[in-house]
Amino acid sequence: MEKYQISRRGFMAGAGAIAAMPTILSSGCVGAKIARRPMASERINVGFIGYGTMAHDNIGNFLNHDSVQVVAVADPNKESGMYGYSAERPGGREPCVRRVNEFYAAKLQKPDYKGCAAYSDYREMLRKEDLDAVVISTPDHWHAIQTVTAARQGLHIYGQKPMSLCIAEGQAMVKEVARAGVTFQVGSQQRSDNYFRMACEFVRNGRLGKIERIEVGLPGGYSVFGKSAADSSKVALPQPPDYIDFDMWLGPAMERPFVPAIHNPLSWRNNLDYSGGMITDWGAHHFDIVQWALGKDASGPVLVENLKSDMPGREEIFNTAASYSFEYVYPEGTRVFVSNTLPNGVRFIGEQGKELFVTRGKLEMTPKELIREKITDSEIKLYVSGQHERNFIDCIYSGQPTITTCEIGHRSITIAHLANIALRLGREKVRWDPAKEVFVNDAEANQLKRAVMRAPWSLNPSL
Repeated sequence: MEKYQISRRGFMAGAGAIAAMPTILSSGCVGAKIARRPMASERINVGFIGYGTMAHDNIGNFLNHDSVQVVAVADPNKESGMYGYSAERPGGREPCVRRVNEFYAAKLQKPDYKGCAAYSDYREMLRKEDLDAVVISTPDHWHAIQTVTAARQGLHIYGQKPMSLCIAEGQAMVKEVARAGVTFQVGSQQRSDNYFRMACEFVRNGRLGKIERIEVGLPGGYSVFGKSAADSSKVALPQPPDYIDFDMWLGPAMERPFVPAIHNPLSWRNNLDYSGGMITDWGAHHFDIVQWALGKDASGPVLVENLKSDMPGREEIFNTAASYSFEYVYPEGTRVFVSNTLPNGVRFIGEQGKELFVTRGKLEMTPKELIREKITDSEIKLYVSGQHERNFIDCIYSGQPTITTCEIGHRSITIAHLANIALRLGREKVRWDPAKEVFVNDAEANQLKRAVMRAPWSLNPSL
């Protein structure tokens, strides 16, 4: 049988699909300095940078969107297991290619469909593929460089959280995204959840009275996500596994041997070279909700204090805080208490015994009848998304801001970075100027706003 071959720009032609599906974007988007807005009749070509646990979770929302075609994936890992929160999934570029091709083969009823290309180096994908948007689902230490590179090509970007590895990287991302005019969505999907939006509307409209205290519970400890003892070992391997281009995986991070405990999927979250531990992993979600509820999307706290943790030495394999607590304070005095001993979620405590607690799948209010109150049309109504990836796609067409823009993501994750910097320095208190984005009278803390990058990588990348 002759294999089914088709131009990606002519992807859905045939099988009766043209009448039902948008036509394809004209070529030339790659290399553009300013983002192009497609017409409603045009389709968006999407490439995935990284195919691991998070990409597994959201690729379906792109594949099932009739205005999207997934055409390529780039991942230095060819194929391996141990992805997913129980180490139950395969990951890497080849599993992604299979999933995409099988999906479109079934959709088009063309069993030999081979329309998804695979690359080890994301830069090659950006050079060769006619892309309109990318989904960045790599470890945190890659987010900034890949975002800046994609923005300079005029590509719209869906970037997983935590958005940045450090404050300076977030600043660079915000600058490049704004300059290029690209649509950017941070994968902080809690903003697209009705419970979280309802909670924030109650706070913004004063239904709890003056907010007297906010509590944020984040997880603690270190997780190896279902891996075996050998797959979570802290002993370096003599050679990296043959399925991965490990130098490319490391990228801007310092050169080191392959250590299963931090270089197998997800466990890199426990090392500061690649992430910030649970403080950034879950803080990216819950601090974002606090910011939204208080109307602080373009600002942040001025003080982080009463910091306590078991932060290990920087030289340790697992060197993020496993147990921690701290408080951060906004200019008007609103104080947020953060601890790994609190229930996972956000609690807003107001006046006269009124409070609400929101977490995934749950919204509780005191008194219970408070939840029956409705926010009226004359009150503050917050952005309604409904589905995070769809919101990103819709905004590519409309040019409107996404529900979680690059600036919003940067401001939210900055809170986690402030705490981690203070904990690394052993401080009980640091002061922050959210307008200038600098620590106040603290040169040592300001030095830690930027992560050291291994040459030749930098925040001025090129293809």
